[in-house]
Amino acid sequence: MCALPADVLLDRVTSIVPREHVLAKFADRLCYSYDSTNIEHMPDVVVRPGSAGEISEVLKLANATGTPVFPRGAGTGLSGGSVPITGGIVMDLTRMNRILDIDTANLLAVVEPGVVTLDLFNKAASLGLLYPPDPGSNTVSTIGGNVAENAGGLRGLKYGVTKDYIMALEIVSPEGGIWRSGSKTVKCVTGYDLTKLMVGSEGTLGVFTSITCKLVPMPEHSVAMLAVFDDIDLAAATVAAIIRAGILPSTLEFLDRVTCNVIEDFKPCGLPRDAEAVLLLEADGVLEAATKQAKKMTDIASLEGAREVIVAKNEEEKARVWSGRRAALGALARVRPTTILEDATVPRSEIPAMVRAVREIASKYNLMIGTFGHAGDGNLHPTILTDERDREEMHRVEAAIDELFKTALALGGTLSGEHGIGLAKAPFLHMEMGEVGLATMRRIKQALDPKNILNPGKMALELGGDPR
Repeated sequence: MCALPADVLLDRVTSIVPREHVLAKFADRLCYSYDSTNIEHMPDVVVRPGSAGEISEVLKLANATGTPVFPRGAGTGLSGGSVPITGGIVMDLTRMNRILDIDTANLLAVVEPGVVTLDLFNKAASLGLLYPPDPGSNTVSTIGGNVAENAGGLRGLKYGVTKDYIMALEIVSPEGGIWRSGSKTVKCVTGYDLTKLMVGSEGTLGVFTSITCKLVPMPEHSVAMLAVFDDIDLAAATVAAIIRAGILPSTLEFLDRVTCNVIEDFKPCGLPRDAEAVLLLEADGVLEAATKQAKKMTDIASLEGAREVIVAKNEEEKARVWSGRRAALGALARVRPTTILEDATVPRSEIPAMVRAVREIASKYNLMIGTFGHAGDGNLHPTILTDERDREEMHRVEAAIDELFKTALALGGTLSGEHGIGLAKAPFLHMEMGEVGLATMRRIKQALDPKNILNPGKMALELGGDPR
């Protein structure tokens, strides 16, 4: 809880940040009480700083008074990572939304944390460059949030995830000090790799104020395809076969029948309603290489049992299908009052086994689960459609989630491929990391944030069990 009375806290904060950028009305605070999960807690005040200096002073105030601070981007997180579970201050960083530099000579961009992901992509693309991280929320999510969660996305198989593109950071420590990690140079091995430590730290170790991102040349050509399957197992097997053949598509996405149909109900884009599953595939690179790779993937899909493989004839056709894939979560969320999106990630060779397990778990617990995701890098999103008001059903949901996580780990996978741990997965973290691993994380947190000011209660960093 906030250590200061709400009116005193408001006065202290507005002495640092202009009053028009401090929100204290109930309706405003309510908007910052949740993210894209069903977890909700009300903050005492919302502050929207405009500089590293203002962030520094707010954190110094927080340390002096024992007030928790919860950094936040666009609130699109899927793990409860920015939810202010103990009240206090939500620090909204979306005012700091400038692209400070696109350096074409050194292939990098310097941005503030509130820059929307798609805005950076578009700015780089206008100069013939590519910022590869491509989360499904890219039209609204911010670079700062992407870095905090180590976001992945549709291009993860070939290009990697956010951590692979962060060269340097400016950070405000939990105690208010401003420091920098990394460099604009291609190589930098000075001291500990603190940049990598901060990426994926989920707002628990510092607040980003400047982010230096690596860019790459835009591919010359791309070919997009839709492979249609009457058997979901054949679709999953095709994913493994493509990877086994040594092909590295820029995108390899999986959609099951449930997901295809709800997308068509929500945003018709030409997905087949009668198919058990589809794969969305894309190859990119120089013209000859992309064309050759696309032909190989078409042949493999046909050999593995695809009913048909449709190649996009033009950019408009390609964009229509990809817009449907990006609408998957929103479409599924319309079906039932509560949507629980999981992040089961396994080695790519185990995708067929994980797909079968999801179907078996859905049947066992009598639940509606739509599955989509980045099958090419082993990252599936089983999405449970339920109603949190139905206690009996929610007990089945909890049992299903537990089994999903245990199955992913048994297959050599991980609890989270790109959504982070936050609050939602904190009770399961010991299953993967073990007690020694958790203790190591807690020692790092204690060293950098001794008063537990930044994003308390997340990632199982406090002793005493599930903070919910």
